[in-house]
Amino acid sequence: MMNNTPSRPARRAELLAAAAATVTVVLWASAFVSIRSAGEAYSPGALALGRLLAGALTLGVICLLRREGWPPRSAWRGIAISGLLWFGVYMVALNWGEQLVDAGTAALVVNTGPILIALLGARLLGDPMPPRLLAGMAVSFAGAVTVGLSMSGGGGSSVLGVVLCLLAAVTYAAGVVAQKPALGTASPLQVTTFGCLVGAVVCLPFAGQLVQEAAEAPASATLNMVYLGVFPTALAFTTWAYALSRTTASRMGATTYAAPALVVLMSWLFLGEVPGLLTLVGGALCLAGVAVSRSRSRSRAAARAGDPGADAEPRPERTADSAR
Repeated sequence: MMNNTPSRPARRAELLAAAAATVTVVLWASAFVSIRSAGEAYSPGALALGRLLAGALTLGVICLLRREGWPPRSAWRGIAISGLLWFGVYMVALNWGEQLVDAGTAALVVNTGPILIALLGARLLGDPMPPRLLAGMAVSFAGAVTVGLSMSGGGGSSVLGVVLCLLAAVTYAAGVVAQKPALGTASPLQVTTFGCLVGAVVCLPFAGQLVQEAAEAPASATLNMVYLGVFPTALAFTTWAYALSRTTASRMGATTYAAPALVVLMSWLFLGEVPGLLTLVGGALCLAGVAVSRSRSRSRAAARAGDPGADAEPRPERTADSAR
């Protein structure tokens, strides 16, 4: 009995982190439907700015109610870098790039992001790269590309579109790795709120386009843009930060490979796009890869059963230096 007692808080924290990651992936997958609608009325930069403003306003109100205050100085480097790259450049590049390339090319290029996270996390944060993680990511990547190819409308791909999708993948990966150390000294809500604010400032040059397009856009497109800001941005990025603070960047990146499978389901339910056999196979591969990447070997499971702290993820050092 005494050996089991210390493991209860650890098990509870693990379950909460898994639940937070699940919320993130579901909401990010739902963004696909809203982006499809809002993107018909809003240009890439205006859509990114409107989404970030809605997210920053929501997060700001929550911070005031919770009296979160300003993040400590040691967290600002990671917040600024992730805000610039992930909240700012990534959103514009992704919105723009996916208008210029077909779905298969976008899936191939953008879904290299989790792989880059694993490589950067191992190099800069010292994240472990167990064989199961690498194998799971390989399976999920194949599934993501299969889904993208099967759902492609046969459109063409421009060099600019490929470059923009690659830029989105690189800035996403760099932003996640920069965010991880900041979570060692600041709360997930603080990191998300101020990162979103930094991203909004970066996108301010698109303010004129946003005002002009908002005056002409249908209400459904504007509501979808607000939804993107409140749920896939404000809520999902906060639950992401919460989960990321309790595991490695590599494992969190691998978890996002569940999103393509959820996109297939949501497109079926909300857009009436019935998936073909190849699409279903790709979605199954995505989920199977995530399951493999998050599984543990028998030796680690046995060690964890004997020692509650044996499988604990390394906590980030409480300095900003590791964000380099």
